[in-house]
Amino acid sequence: MKRLDTYPARPFVKWVGGKTQLLGDIKKTLPCDLSHRETVTYVEPFVGGGAVLFWILQEYPNITRAIINDINAELICTYRVIKSDVEKLIVELTRIQSEYLALDEAARKSYYLSQREHFNEGNNSEVETAALFIFLNRTCFNGLYRVNSKGKFNVPHGKYSNPRICDEETLRADSAVLQRVEILCGDFAQTGKYAGDNVLYYFDPPYRPLTETSAFTSYAKDGFDDAEQMRLRDFCEQIAAHKSLFVASNSDPQNVDNGDDFFDLLYGMFSIKRVSASRMINSKGNGRGAISEIMISNVANAY
Repeated sequence: MKRLDTYPARPFVKWVGGKTQLLGDIKKTLPCDLSHRETVTYVEPFVGGGAVLFWILQEYPNITRAIINDINAELICTYRVIKSDVEKLIVELTRIQSEYLALDEAARKSYYLSQREHFNEGNNSEVETAALFIFLNRTCFNGLYRVNSKGKFNVPHGKYSNPRICDEETLRADSAVLQRVEILCGDFAQTGKYAGDNVLYYFDPPYRPLTETSAFTSYAKDGFDDAEQMRLRDFCEQIAAHKSLFVASNSDPQNVDNGDDFFDLLYGMFSIKRVSASRMINSKGNGRGAISEIMISNVANAY
């Protein structure tokens, strides 16, 4: 399997929990005959940065229809602009990039904070929102997306010497792929109407935190707690009853507590396997390393 960065289309933002490094493991969980099926519909209810989306639509050209969804309205706005107005977006990003890179470190921080405030005001066109979203992602600390209780983006400035704010080639390649994608914004459950035979779902929800300090439930202001994890399990049962196949990723609580079998019990009726992943988002360098994640599926004829 080719690395994601060898494909023309790839994620246009950095994203916490992005699945680029796990694409090989995800492929091993997919149906072994996926490339031979005449028509396949792909549904991703938590699209995030889109690593799996861009990979799978290029790896499997027989996926004739795709539906993506996310609760993050600004992220979904950006997907829609890339699909329909990519050239206008490139013009706006080029302007921002030129202004930002011409500044010294102190002035860059001030520029970042002013653009963050502008973004949070919300009175922007869709193209402006998308451009600010990408700019903040490329210049904030560690590429995080975090909001406060009022839903305002609050990640501090990151110190990058030469960030690539406008990646024209990737944006145009992504736009081409997105022409066959229907883009939704809202709760994951709204994608249930697409369930049926020859429909494949991939779920990458906000992960259940391993520790209190590792929680990233502030991705959306309403969070994603254990009750939401159980609601997602019920949804997986629902689409499986409609003959859809699914693969779902999540954290492995047994990294910190061998007795924590939350997911093993929750998804006991499905296949669960553990794969190795690197923890990339941590304020301390020595907190980054290999851990296991779980992969849940109802695919009987996997690779």
